Amino acid sequence: MDLGINGLHVLVTGGSKGIGLACAKAFLDEGAKVTIVSRSRENLDKAAAILGDVGLVAADLSDAADAARAVGEAESGRGPIDILVNSAGSARRTPAEDLSPDHYRAAMDAKFFSYVNVIDPVIKRMAERGSGAIVNVIGNGGKVASPIHIAGGAANAALMLATAGLANAYAGRGIRVLAVNPGLTETDRVAEGLAADAKAQGITVDEARQRGVSRIARGRYARPEEIADAVLFLASGRASYISGVSITMDGVAVPTII
Repeated sequence: MDLGINGLHVLVTGGSKGIGLACAKAFLDEGAKVTIVSRSRENLDKAAAILGDVGLVAADLSDAADAARAVGEAESGRGPIDILVNSAGSARRTPAEDLSPDHYRAAMDAKFFSYVNVIDPVIKRMAERGSGAIVNVIGNGGKVASPIHIAGGAANAALMLATAGLANAYAGRGIRVLAVNPGLTETDRVAEGLAADAKAQGITVDEARQRGVSRIARGRYARPEEIADAVLFLASGRASYISGVSITMDGVAVPTII
């Protein structure tokens, strides 16, 4: 199936590890020009060793000015951004009794603003050109509340609302905005979450992992490449009438029509 991505410029935030790295590779395999963004130059260099010919931009996306600089640098290097994939940022998991307003603020900076700070300049440039697609990799914690992920889940839920609202606002200007919400996936971030979960429950990490798997109807965690395949399709012209939705990818851990 020709996805029509060959030659397009794709910006992947959080593209040096996990799902973001898998997305970058998937787009490269389809012939796209890819730029990845990470806070860590070391992680960018490691990713480049895996990916090959990619643009590299180091930036702190929780800072609006630095995010705008990263967008400008990406477009200067490889041309206008046709597709934006947001996969950067992750809020720390914190038990409810340990939460404070500072935790909520940090979660919004880490997740919500690390996406919005990039979306804002990119979507406005896309609107001037009359085309573009934005896929936000968010997380099902924004739909299903967890006692150790309340602040992060609230940031995820805010991103889902922003996704739907921006899709509606910019649909007439040729832009699609949508999201995928992975459940448990084989990444370093999920490993960190398991450690927090195990601590909160007073169990081992292996026990926490087994409990997590037991709640997934598919019987296993997702692979980053599986999430990337969905992102690839949704960003392509083959999904030209899909916009404004947040698609759950949790292995039917939560069987719901919402």
